Amino acid sequence: MLVRVWLHSIRTERDLMGAPVKVLIVEDELHALMGLSELISGWGYRTEAAQDGLEALEKALVFDPAIVVTDLKMPRMDGMELLGRLTENDPRLAVIVLTAQGSVQAAVDAMKLGAYDFIQKPVDATRLRTILANAVRQRETELELEVTRRQLRQSGVLGSMVGVSRPMQQVFGLIERIAPSNVSVLITGESGTGKELVARTLHEMSPRRSRPFVAVNCAAIPETLMESEIFGHEKGAFTGATDRRPGCFELAEGGTLLLDELGEMPIGTQAKLLRVLEDRKLRRLGGRSEQDVDVRVLAATNRDPEQAVANGQLRSDLFYRLNVFHIALPPLRDHREDIAPMVEAMIMEMNQKHGRRVAGATPAVMATLQQHSWPGNARELRNLVERAVVLCSDTGFIAPEHLPTGFGKPVPTAFQPNDPNALQLRVGTTVDEAERLLILRTLDHTGQNKTRAAEILGISLKTMHNKLKEYEANRA
Repeated sequence: MLVRVWLHSIRTERDLMGAPVKVLIVEDELHALMGLSELISGWGYRTEAAQDGLEALEKALVFDPAIVVTDLKMPRMDGMELLGRLTENDPRLAVIVLTAQGSVQAAVDAMKLGAYDFIQKPVDATRLRTILANAVRQRETELELEVTRRQLRQSGVLGSMVGVSRPMQQVFGLIERIAPSNVSVLITGESGTGKELVARTLHEMSPRRSRPFVAVNCAAIPETLMESEIFGHEKGAFTGATDRRPGCFELAEGGTLLLDELGEMPIGTQAKLLRVLEDRKLRRLGGRSEQDVDVRVLAATNRDPEQAVANGQLRSDLFYRLNVFHIALPPLRDHREDIAPMVEAMIMEMNQKHGRRVAGATPAVMATLQQHSWPGNARELRNLVERAVVLCSDTGFIAPEHLPTGFGKPVPTAFQPNDPNALQLRVGTTVDEAERLLILRTLDHTGQNKTRAAEILGISLKTMHNKLKEYEANRA
């Protein structure tokens, strides 16, 4: 499939330079097939003919069409199956289906499967010519976007992502290759590396970009509400369910669903999720019937997924189902050459957000940023840039005084008895008590910022909340 996508880009460029657009015509009635071929070739298209779906698949590999015009009812392989096979190989292929009078529902079903348009028999030549012209214009627009995207990527930009380093260019290349498909993707990386941004870029570069993108943080949903949030519920399904409520799958219908921090999802809910992924059907809590779902599912986690499987926190069958492709995001400390272009892009974004005109950052600031360890990764950098833009004088440059107090100063490696951030433990302190003291002291250090404290401690936000609830219960 990857080779085919590349060939398509080259082919469409030739079309833009004046070569005839290739149209494959699939019709089991020989007289109708010859008539359509003659009609379409007379409009300047280069045509190839096939009398059923199997023959069309074989000829598509050699002919490499930009547009396919196909009947729905044919022997050996019908048009609906052909449509599915063709768009699976190349989601950008424009497929126009021919339907008999009164078969509007079949045409609607074809559109749901990815058909570009449909036309009823007997074929109206004027309408067919208009549909073909519109399909060509759409393909030309898509190519222009692809060319622009390639040019931006060469300068270190892909969607809202910025990166000139080799690790990020490898990530960009993988995103470009898999975005047009419907395959599931597992995105891993430390907290703050941009996993949701990768998921949004995959969505925006896919045929689903006009449909919803829904992101769900599994670590932020209480276990008792997890199934309701994801699958929805019917009125009366449980205490407090006063109305029917759609879940995240229904909200993302036709689009993309990101399940962030997947390892925090209860094992029981994981089993139900796996069934939805396999059957493409779901049942709301308290519901009696199933309904079809058309959603591309992406998953993200800041944990090692294989370790999570070994620890029993993630079902192995769900892991293998989601891990069709794996995108591993590097921590910012491993691609420091991206800090400068990221800061430039973030300043432009924050200028627009806050109505500022900050020109950039001084060399001293950039040197300080390069030396920082970035435990919070790109999210930490973004927050720092936003703060500095707000503090900086309009049209000025971000200077060292606009950075947080103490930022960039080396962290002492030796124990200092009077260090307010040091944690001293007596011999005999239990592990549970040491953990409690460490969590509470880290919260004090971050000004009670639970998200930042969880990042420093290397635990999930959900674990942080659970620990605090436990301490509160014990104190009561």
